[in-house]
Amino acid sequence: MAHILIVEARFYGDLNDMLLDGVRSALEADGHSHETVTVPGALEVPAAIALGHETGRFDAYVALGVVIRGETYHFEVVSNESARGIMALTLDGLAIGNGILTVENEEQALARADKTRKDKGGEAAKAALAMLALKEQFGVA
Repeated sequence: MAHILIVEARFYGDLNDMLLDGVRSALEADGHSHETVTVPGALEVPAAIALGHETGRFDAYVALGVVIRGETYHFEVVSNESARGIMALTLDGLAIGNGILTVENEEQALARADKTRKDKGGEAAKAALAMLALKEQFGVA
């Protein structure tokens, strides 16, 4: 079974709790172990994944967070740069499920975070596992 690092940007605690519940349920249902680390915001998620990867302890990664559009350009910077950082790591061969929600409002975030609705946390966990399986299929360590 795989050992997964969950990296969560803990800016919206209640929404993150729902995302984490979805991730943990999906991983534990398949018998995978996991650890969770918390970072201040979505921009720090890729760096934490990279640091976790350097330890050699993890097989795959799940990125979690919520970015809600505000009144300034900051939303675009955080959304785009966190996604760019995660994509760069995946192109380096890391198996990552991206569960960072980028939404217009809290209602959209709630619908996506709740595991009884859209369960984007669970989907991110499944994406990480699917990419890990693909790495194994191709014989990439």
